[in-house]
Amino acid sequence: MARSKRWIQGAIKRPGAFKAKAKKAGLTVSKIADQVLSEGSKYSTRTKRQAALARTLSTMRKKKEG
Repeated sequence: MARSKRWIQGAIKRPGAFKAKAKKAGLTVSKIADQVLSEGSKYSTRTKRQAALARTLSTMRKKKEG
């Protein structure tokens, strides 16, 4: 079975939702991801999964050459 070239789009169930949470909290996406994934945080499972995905995708970004 051939793998889809757009598998990341399938992994993102609620586009923009985590960024909206970060904006509402007055933080950047990376800062709120660190806060959510810290030991003992009381965020929902969905938010923790969104934070983990945001952290994973941030490491996958290609570095701009310049």
